[in-house]
Amino acid sequence: MSDPFVHLRVASGYSLRYGASQPAALVDAAADAEMDTLAITDRDGLYGAVKFARACQRTGIAPVIGVDHTMADGSRAVSLATSRRGWASLCRLVSSVHLAGERGKPRCTPEAMAGHDDLIVMLGDDSDLGRALAGGSTDEAERVLYRWLEVVDRHRLAIAVTNHHAPGRGQGSAALAGRMLGFADAHGLTGVLTNAVRMAGKHLAPTIDVLDASRRLVPLDLRNIDRRNAEGYLKTGKEMLAAADEAARLAGRRDTDQLIGDTRMLATRARLDPRADIGLGEIHLPEFDVLDVRGSAPDAMTALTLRCRAAVATRYGTSSPAIEQRLADELNVIDTLGFATYFLTVAEVVAMIGRLGIRCAARGSGAGSLVNYLLGISGVDPIRYGLLMERFLSPLRQVLPDIDIDVESARRTEIYDAILNVFGGDRVACVAMMETYRVRHAIRDVGAALSLPPREIDAIAKAFPHIRAADARAALRDLPELRAAGLGERRLDVLFSLVESLDGLPRHVALHPCGVLLSDTTLLDRTPVEASFGGFPMSQFDKFDVEDLGLLKLDVLGIRMQSAMAHALAEIRRVEGVEVDVDVLAPYDDPDTYDMIGKSVTLGCFQIESPGQRELVGKFGPSDFADIIIDISLFRPGPVKSEMVVPFLEARQGWKAAHYLHPDLIPALAETGGVVVFHEQVIQIIAIMTGCTLAQGDEARRALGRSDSQADVKRWFVPTTLGRGYSRQVVDRAWFVLESFASFGFCKAHAAAFALPTYQSAWLKRHYPAHFLAGVLTHDPGMYPKRLILEEARRCGIAVLGLDVNVSDDAYRVERLGEQEWGTVPIPAHPLVELVETDPLVETFVDGVGGGGGLDPSQPASVAGSLGGQTHPRLESSPPPPPPVLRADVPRVSADDPPTVIPANAGISVAPPTVVPADASPAVAPLTVVPPTVVPADAGSPSLRPPSSRRTHRPPSHRPPSHRSPSFRPPSSRLTPRPLRSRRPPDYGAAGRTCRDLVERGDRS
Repeated sequence: MSDPFVHLRVASGYSLRYGASQPAALVDAAADAEMDTLAITDRDGLYGAVKFARACQRTGIAPVIGVDHTMADGSRAVSLATSRRGWASLCRLVSSVHLAGERGKPRCTPEAMAGHDDLIVMLGDDSDLGRALAGGSTDEAERVLYRWLEVVDRHRLAIAVTNHHAPGRGQGSAALAGRMLGFADAHGLTGVLTNAVRMAGKHLAPTIDVLDASRRLVPLDLRNIDRRNAEGYLKTGKEMLAAADEAARLAGRRDTDQLIGDTRMLATRARLDPRADIGLGEIHLPEFDVLDVRGSAPDAMTALTLRCRAAVATRYGTSSPAIEQRLADELNVIDTLGFATYFLTVAEVVAMIGRLGIRCAARGSGAGSLVNYLLGISGVDPIRYGLLMERFLSPLRQVLPDIDIDVESARRTEIYDAILNVFGGDRVACVAMMETYRVRHAIRDVGAALSLPPREIDAIAKAFPHIRAADARAALRDLPELRAAGLGERRLDVLFSLVESLDGLPRHVALHPCGVLLSDTTLLDRTPVEASFGGFPMSQFDKFDVEDLGLLKLDVLGIRMQSAMAHALAEIRRVEGVEVDVDVLAPYDDPDTYDMIGKSVTLGCFQIESPGQRELVGKFGPSDFADIIIDISLFRPGPVKSEMVVPFLEARQGWKAAHYLHPDLIPALAETGGVVVFHEQVIQIIAIMTGCTLAQGDEARRALGRSDSQADVKRWFVPTTLGRGYSRQVVDRAWFVLESFASFGFCKAHAAAFALPTYQSAWLKRHYPAHFLAGVLTHDPGMYPKRLILEEARRCGIAVLGLDVNVSDDAYRVERLGEQEWGTVPIPAHPLVELVETDPLVETFVDGVGGGGGLDPSQPASVAGSLGGQTHPRLESSPPPPPPVLRADVPRVSADDPPTVIPANAGISVAPPTVVPADASPAVAPLTVVPPTVVPADAGSPSLRPPSSRRTHRPPSHRPPSHRSPSFRPPSSRLTPRPLRSRRPPDYGAAGRTCRDLVERGDRS
């Protein structure tokens, strides 16, 4: 028989730093107690409501959802939704409260709850009514009650009594619970029993104390914690009977049946259906009319079809049977799923970004859709490069697809403003992101609560890698450097047990870096919003919640490489008077660009600038766009760890013959020499060998990625392929490949989307190196410090000028100082792909300097010129020699004699450097205000001028010669930190004992 009692006041971990349990843990505890209904009433928000509803849906428990409001006078009141309309009222109430007051300090009032006839209001012992009764003033309690009854109907008001068996007559005491229940009876109000739950089990009581101390920024002390015992956990109905008996007896009631019955009746009124009331699984898209694309089309699907067919001529010139068949298949899937408005909405946003003059490119599996290509969302032809629509969208998946767009990072907020202006605030909100406890934050908060010395807390926290808090003691066991630091001693057990108990609990809410919600005008009925730090409306739900609610989440990712390329194009336009459009470079077949990539001169280029990538492209030698796609897919942790790179290179370079599992699979694996690299190849293998559709093959591929469903796929795959005539040996080899691939596969469409800016950036570097490096220096998109990018400019024949108060501005600029034509990047005769053994201090410099995967022993000047002997940002009075020539006046760098590193802004705290042609005569302006500039060596007059704040600074010569750029830290500082064992172990004394006492007291309670 199920437990009839219902908890109506429950705070999860999404009551930020107040509750100690995840919503799913609370639901599981209720299911273990055989309860059929459970409430969640988080403080001041609905942050955990969707996760709670999803957990209830999984376990079959009916959810009750409310909010525990902070009132203007500091008291509290709980509101519960009673229907779909009540859920909408609750969302709008929370939104109005958050948007009306100071950000992060919502304050509700009884008047704000007026008019919401579908909400139930509960007043507990921490309400203004409870405070009045705790103070012994019945008259004051009646005045408070009448104020509530002026705005809330009597049948919507309930008195919630809580008996934690606390001593005295205050909150949590039986005396106050009895008095409140008697007051409810005397005034004809419903009295219900709650337990003010903050944790799933009593063992989490010390965690509650740490959260209280962390929230208040005070040490752990009996005066600074809320709980007076450990009774505030999710008790069973039997455990609640004792509290109910005592409260009923003190209220003058003869039994507890009425109290338990009224509690259940109220819960029954407030039950919600996760789908019908909350909206899980529904889909909401912007209305067709708001998109302004109607034209002569009567509906969204017709408009989408007309736009796609009209774009075939633009993209392909003439149509073909393959194009027509692919387009018809995709449009049929979109029509079946009802997603036409989705594609039109994303296309409208992309077009709007283009009208703003902001660079934009699609990423992810959406590049595999022909419809996306025709609408201008993606710039990669899916037919030409063999991309599959099924990897992106399938009739077997009833969820919204995911299209991500990359935009200029420097202008991302402009796009947010534009989307809000076009679609309206009632249709648009940003997505929230919950910052949860990981090991370092947990150590700092627990250590502060325990009053440990701040320096010791910081040292302990920094000793740990970035891992989950739950893995703290596992790291102590597995990492010898932590044991050597003395962190595995038993005296720290209390510390680490508390750290682990905080794992995954939300710490604070922030704006998601890229997620934007687009919906119809009912958006605010389905999600509460609050103001982000930047002033944008932000949903209280994270990216997983909004997907469950069927909201269109568009990821607008700010990519600094897009900003760098936009800057380069602007500089080309300004200096050269040429309008270059890198979005029309298809079919991406410039031989000079591939020559540069194949010789590893890719420093600064998108995706292919790391030392490992420069080595790979040097050995690979990409010759077309498809090769770039393969290269990006190969250089992933999975393929590298699974040793897929070597077999591919051997087949690619002809060192070994390509090996195929079966001749039937040659069409799917030919481009990668028989090596399975892409998700799309797995889908094709499954479809070819089993005879299923590509959509079914994608479902099987998805199942392969989950360990609990791999066995199910095998039970289907093996007999099906054997039945189609494949030998057992072929089937076993194929299954081994598929099973292994689940851990390291990569989506080809995603790689193709990345390959487009990769090619564009490489093309710009090859043909406009100074302009491109000006963009890289201004927006800093890569992995290297500016000092190494400046050395790359010199290696490319571009000299670096100093600041000029008459010329420099707030960005790196190209200047033409003579009449010579621009040159291109000098390409070494042989690819530089081998790394040279060298001192660790020099090795980091070598990685980023030469532009070619390593240091060529015949060209030592690349390293020496970047590190040695410079004390002034302006170059020498004579043009620098070509890179192959070793400068005699520049000392070699060694670990014993660390180089003097001059910051990019050459001692000017605000202004960046400037690049000027090497053959340009030196300027004589004093270095007082203007940032440096960069110019190609063979371009008689151009140069790059970096940003300037227009403020006077002392000359860089006043700086000590040992000054280093703040953006650079030598490798030695990133080596193993100083072991804590070199210090005397701290004695945590009273703090440690206090924590142990709290643990013991919590267990005893």
